[in-house]
Amino acid sequence: MKKVALTVAVLALGLAACQPKGADENAANETAVENNAEADTNAATTDATNAADNALNAADNALDSAGNAVSNAADAVDNAADNAAH
Repeated sequence: MKKVALTVAVLALGLAACQPKGADENAANETAVENNAEADTNAATTDATNAADNALNAADNALDSAGNAVSNAADAVDNAADNAAH
């Protein structure tokens, strides 16, 4: 009878050791979710910042191109006037 009781006690302890730690596991899962959410937010912020930088660079390049076009047009008018005078 003592062997049976001892065997049952060992089995019970073994099964208890296999059970997940409820609070610790839940806390770890919540931390993992929060960390993943933070990583997603950081990635989205980085993407938005890069998109804004690219848009500003494109606008700057467009303004430079427009300025060059105006300068080229002025040079063309000046050259036409010089050619007409000679």
